[in-house]
Amino acid sequence: MARLLGRWPKGAFVVVVRDAKGGPVVIRNAPLLYDGTPMPTRYWLVGAAERVAVSRLESEGGVSLAEAAVPAYELVAAHRRAATEREAAIPKDWTGPRPSGGVGGTRMGVKCLHCHYAAFLAETGDPVGRWVADQLARPRDGYGRLLPAPGCL
Repeated sequence: MARLLGRWPKGAFVVVVRDAKGGPVVIRNAPLLYDGTPMPTRYWLVGAAERVAVSRLESEGGVSLAEAAVPAYELVAAHRRAATEREAAIPKDWTGPRPSGGVGGTRMGVKCLHCHYAAFLAETGDPVGRWVADQLARPRDGYGRLLPAPGCL
């Protein structure tokens, strides 16, 4: 996991999505790091190919496009579900600082397509992650650029 993250993990996690060869694609982080620091990002995209594809989408303006495409009420509900799930995983006797926000620690809007896509792949029903999956399924040219939709030449 240290190779995929580029550093040693700072908290507990479990692999929740694997690729066809069994390699990790998505991990679910504990809500608190080993030292008690709050960890707002519950699902983390660690698959190398997936990270590159989502990074490309982000560089093409994907965050703004996703915010425009996904209904606000669906995004609010996704953030609420993420916060509720993460809160439920915090030990009942924990008195220290708690993570806040929803997907990726944000309270509103889209902060990171990687977090939303990881949550979607982990079957949380994340609507932004679903949008990302749809975009990644679109055909691209040999340079990775999106091809025009049929009839849009």
